[in-house]
Amino acid sequence: MMKTVDLIEEIYWGLSANKVRSFLTILGIVIGIASVIALQAIGAGAKGTIEASIQSVGSNLLFVTPGAQRGVGVSINAGRGSSQTLTNEDAAAIASSINGVKAVVSEKSARYQVKAGGLNTNTSIIGTTSAYPGVRNIQIDTGTFISDQQQQSSQRVAVLGPTAMADLFGSSTTNIIGKTVTIKNMPFIVIGTTVAKGGSGFSNSDDAIYVPLSTAQKFLAGDDFLGTIDVQAEDASQMTNIKNDITSLLLARHKITGTKTADFSVMSQTDILATASSITDTLTSLLAAIAGISLLVGGIGIMNMMLTTVTERTKEIGLRQAIGAEKADISRQFLLEAVTLTFIGGAVGTFIGYLASLIISKFINVAGTITLSSVMLAIGVSAGIGIVFGYYPARRAAKLNPIEALRFE
Repeated sequence: MMKTVDLIEEIYWGLSANKVRSFLTILGIVIGIASVIALQAIGAGAKGTIEASIQSVGSNLLFVTPGAQRGVGVSINAGRGSSQTLTNEDAAAIASSINGVKAVVSEKSARYQVKAGGLNTNTSIIGTTSAYPGVRNIQIDTGTFISDQQQQSSQRVAVLGPTAMADLFGSSTTNIIGKTVTIKNMPFIVIGTTVAKGGSGFSNSDDAIYVPLSTAQKFLAGDDFLGTIDVQAEDASQMTNIKNDITSLLLARHKITGTKTADFSVMSQTDILATASSITDTLTSLLAAIAGISLLVGGIGIMNMMLTTVTERTKEIGLRQAIGAEKADISRQFLLEAVTLTFIGGAVGTFIGYLASLIISKFINVAGTITLSSVMLAIGVSAGIGIVFGYYPARRAAKLNPIEALRFE
């Protein structure tokens, strides 16, 4: 049986005999592994960003949103969140009738063009009440938030998020209390600004302007309907019961007999988080599977190289068998050569994938997350490719007839 030192030496000389071919073969594995690692890292980072964004909205929250009733043969709720079915009275009923509710906040939001001086921006205008900062984890930087008196009298006042403030007054402006912004050709007096919180996609409180709910309904939307009712539970353990109680209450108020025809939906942060995580996991797996195709191509490249190597070294194989080398030694050598190629490719690919995830993160503002499981998976897959695609060439080398191999030209 061949000694380990001799085996390592044979593998080294076998792979270094044609450095360019070995490099190109390794490159195929490097590209495949790097792609899988980078995409998994970005996917994990995106999932973490979405989870943090959802959690930063507030704690123990349920969201009641409007949705059109389903007709016969319709499998999904049409116009979910865009129809007009929730009212101020619904919000008041939830606050007064449901046990375990800590706070209820009504919202009416839409995007409008906003002007201030010579600058303008298209941003989200959120009509809400005084309890909003406490429920949605918003902090006031300067000035004050909307008061109950301003809500009751439908005053045209506004509280600006830092991004909206920078867009309308310039990034160097620090004090805008008392200044005027124009929304839908109507002047609003700025009474406060919020602390930068960050966020994108699901919720970006920085790029928003808050006005009294009654003002948004009367002057901007022109109706009394709500876009969302935020319900904060006193304790996370009560959220399921509160969700069921809200559903029963609104079904009765809207005179609807079953949940299948409900003109509203009640979702918790957990529901939203599970949905978002499922979507990101699916997309990440899909992208990783697409990247994995390059691993298959790299494996075929390894098989092609090893078959070529067996052909080129036929006489060498015959000579070694003639002086006593066993078939197992021949098979083991060529199999380990293939595994070595893929292992090197896997290690280099993992490193390049890590660098690629850092570079991509800079452009899409998502922190790539490299997990130990993804690294171990990459190394395991690369070694597996070497074994699978190196087995046939190794077996073919071991089965060569020594006499015919020595005669091979």
